[in-house]
Amino acid sequence: MKNFSIKPPQVIILIFLIVLIGLAYVLQMDLIVLFNESLIKLVMNGVLVLSLIPMLNAGAGMNFGLPVGITGGLVGLCIAVNFRLTGFSGFFMSLLLSVPICGMLGWLYGLILNRVKGREEIAGTFIGFSVIPLMNYFWTLAPFQNRQMLYPIGGQGLRPKISLEPYFYNVLDQFCLIKIGGIEIPLGLLAFYGLICLFLYLFFRSKVGRAIIATGENEAFSKLSGIDIAGIRLIAVILSTILAGIGICVYSQSYGFIQLYDEPLSMYFPAISAVLIGGSTGRRTYIFEAVLGAYLLQTIYLLTVPIANQILIPEVTEILRTLITYSIILYALLYRDKRGIVH
Repeated sequence: MKNFSIKPPQVIILIFLIVLIGLAYVLQMDLIVLFNESLIKLVMNGVLVLSLIPMLNAGAGMNFGLPVGITGGLVGLCIAVNFRLTGFSGFFMSLLLSVPICGMLGWLYGLILNRVKGREEIAGTFIGFSVIPLMNYFWTLAPFQNRQMLYPIGGQGLRPKISLEPYFYNVLDQFCLIKIGGIEIPLGLLAFYGLICLFLYLFFRSKVGRAIIATGENEAFSKLSGIDIAGIRLIAVILSTILAGIGICVYSQSYGFIQLYDEPLSMYFPAISAVLIGGSTGRRTYIFEAVLGAYLLQTIYLLTVPIANQILIPEVTEILRTLITYSIILYALLYRDKRGIVH
């Protein structure tokens, strides 16, 4: 944290966020409700953003292969739902199942990335796109028995969206929910997020974590120091993949649905966008940058649509939100390149 500082992209998006809050106030929107929702959105998407940190710190670039870990987490979720597990037992069983599945997938993913060193982001993109059709066969042919998961009237395969409402929908969101006036603080959800942050904080102060950071900052020097570069990078990829699996479990319990088939492809770009907005240079990335970026991006998502719906034609709102938000992300990328700190 000692080297972290607010950079121009963060200043611009903070100003944009303040303008949105001002507009919401002028339009007499319920700011308390929006604040409550922003806390849930932070954690709902924040673990996926945190999952990018190990690979970034190892010098493996942005994890465009995030769908690899997401699909592993989805398998864990589907198994838990197939056995009709509910409440915390269902949620934590999905986490427990996701860890070994994502660990195995991360190991294979890491072996591939070690073979294409220097081109990890390109390789990750293709791997992410390749794993989706393979998993689509799995979702269609896997022998799940819970009829609520399957297509109706004898159809084969899992539904594109599986409701978690009968199982463990909002299990973290509603745990230790503190209400102060109209403000609702999902303490259980925030505590879980805090534990993930604490784990990463402690991990990067361990011997292995410091080796990952050293490898990302100066691979040649690390190799001369006796660090197993390939092994350290493999650990970073496995950890990123496991965290992605945990992240999709958290996302799904908040969202209320398991989203299968092509949906994982829509999740890696917002996560990467958030870490860029937070100030990541593409190599050494701090936990605070991931948290800040996730909160800024998700809060902007939350505010722009209702505001634009009131002051513009509804059909234009999504276009405007996308244009403004990703223009700022593009600026963040250009700012990163200008500083010469690119992978």
